[in-house]
Amino acid sequence: MSKSSLTGTRIRARRNLRGLRQSDLAQMVGVSPSYMNLIEHNRRRVSPALLQAIAHALDVSEDALVEDSDIRFVEGARAAALRTDTDIVDLERVDEFTGRFPGWAKVLAETQARVETLERVVDQLNDRMTHDPYLGAALHEIISAVTSVQSTAAILNDGGDIAPEWQARFHKNILNDSKRLAEGAVALVNYLDAADDTESGLAAPQEEVEAWLARKGFHLAVLEAPDRAALPQLLRAQVELSSDASRVLALQWLVRLQEDARALPLDPFLDALAEQGMAPDLLAVRFNVPLQQVLRRLAMLPADDARASAFPVAGLVVCDGSGTLVLRRAVDGFPMPRFGGGCPLWPLYQALHSPGRPFRVPLRTDGRMGRQFVAYAICAPDTPPSFDYPPILQSTMLVVPEMPQAVPQGQPALVVGGSCRTCAQTDCPARREPSILVAFA
Repeated sequence: MSKSSLTGTRIRARRNLRGLRQSDLAQMVGVSPSYMNLIEHNRRRVSPALLQAIAHALDVSEDALVEDSDIRFVEGARAAALRTDTDIVDLERVDEFTGRFPGWAKVLAETQARVETLERVVDQLNDRMTHDPYLGAALHEIISAVTSVQSTAAILNDGGDIAPEWQARFHKNILNDSKRLAEGAVALVNYLDAADDTESGLAAPQEEVEAWLARKGFHLAVLEAPDRAALPQLLRAQVELSSDASRVLALQWLVRLQEDARALPLDPFLDALAEQGMAPDLLAVRFNVPLQQVLRRLAMLPADDARASAFPVAGLVVCDGSGTLVLRRAVDGFPMPRFGGGCPLWPLYQALHSPGRPFRVPLRTDGRMGRQFVAYAICAPDTPPSFDYPPILQSTMLVVPEMPQAVPQGQPALVVGGSCRTCAQTDCPARREPSILVAFA
């Protein structure tokens, strides 16, 4: 496919970054909304005069619409700029920078992605060392063995004349403790390395399922087919799911995601998304489905579809009525804890207190390098109504990197963290425990 054949896709991506509706852009350049829709779906060629008018309306160069400038570079450069005290006026020129210097924009975006990956690794290791009971027991065993060896060696060194039979006992103790230390160290290393070993069975079933979905890009082509019988056969062939529990859990989620795909067919849904933009409530009305179904579908779009790639990758968090996170799809810049609950200020938990009420809340992650997001959340019963047991609630939150005009102007962003352990807000009234990032008096 030639570079120019994707001009419509780039026009749609730049329009969404500007927060413009398709009809608004069509009016600005003097064409009908239906014709603009055909252009953005690469079904009509763009004349040089119209391309110039569109570039002027979007405040970008014509080359940025014709050349293959990946929208990820724009978002990556913007995210890197937010880590500094750069003036907001300069941030608005990130499109110009990306268009003029695509090579440097790629370097900047890849560096930013690498930094965020390393930050997530640090957060995950911190959570693991803080909450993982096996890891705590393994470290205690190693420390115990080291202390025993040290004590016995001190006795031999400082004890003066020691009877040969006692020396033999101390030497045997040192030998046994050394073996215990070596075995404990090997077990600990193997356990830590098992984070990427999908056949080890050491990870919790939910972690296995989430890691497996992440490797699949949170989208499987089989989900678009109506045949539910193919799902168990698919899972039996997935060696990454090493336990029966993980396969059962994966099947439950695949059945639900397949129901979402059936209610929201991919092609009509992507066409509606391109037309209406990131508006989950309008999409729910258009397809006559529950809002939580739209939120899940938006988080599970195929990354290789040009229509879906015009929008930033969204994160997803689902919890049950107890607040336990039952599904997580991470998104760059928005930390999600591996263990325990998330930030109490998340709209995910606000929605639990008001079932049926939708929330749209601008968020900013804590710290000087905080990122901007928009969260869409709703809580709804997850089981049919019954007189025999209370409603089983489930809350769903979609986390989208903020796009201009995604929320009403003037609405302040709520500052949130990933978990209290890694949040630097010392004066947060919802804090459960001290943060490791701040020295407390």
